[in-house]
Amino acid sequence: MTEFVDSSKDSSPSGRLGGASVVIIDYGAGNIKSIQFAFNRLGYEAVLSKNPEEIKAADKVIFPGVGEASSAMAMLKASGLDKLIPTLKQPVLGICLGMQLMCLHTEEGNTDGLGIFQTNVKRFSKDVKVPQMGWNVIKDLKSDLFKDIKENEYMYLVHSYYAEHCDETIAATDYEINYASALRHENFYGTQFHPEKSGNEGAKILQNFLEL
Repeated sequence: MTEFVDSSKDSSPSGRLGGASVVIIDYGAGNIKSIQFAFNRLGYEAVLSKNPEEIKAADKVIFPGVGEASSAMAMLKASGLDKLIPTLKQPVLGICLGMQLMCLHTEEGNTDGLGIFQTNVKRFSKDVKVPQMGWNVIKDLKSDLFKDIKENEYMYLVHSYYAEHCDETIAATDYEINYASALRHENFYGTQFHPEKSGNEGAKILQNFLEL
């Protein structure tokens, strides 16, 4: 198996296997290990980094996130990554909280986001179990990110907040209401669900992202 490289300990260039370098942004609020293992299973080495030059040099960038939005945004600001991420030119994939932080604003902690996706993040009402935790379907798929993914395929989600629909919606999910479970703006992509925890179909989405 490929050994992962933590760039906080090794300043060597981004890990490259299968023709693409992949950097996972390491800012202290990421579901990093499961994402690393997912790329490992695909035959790619994934490098953890908060180094701006290494992030900018990568072929593909993953922006993960778990936890609370205002705390995560504070960590991004402390490292200057809040200024860097919106300027990236290569394909960037935000996952779960990562996607939400790429939006304009989230109700969680009354937090302003990075403003990449032109939509806001709201909390599910008290009429449903919160967080939504488990498997749910994605539909109305509109992007090459979902190449060879069938409509109504099941993905794994854990979240209490959701992104409202906008012109950048590329997948939708129903849970009390119909919301945007994936977004795209130019080279920026986001999934509310966890592809790294969504079995073979989630792995296919990650592979599609690597091939964009």
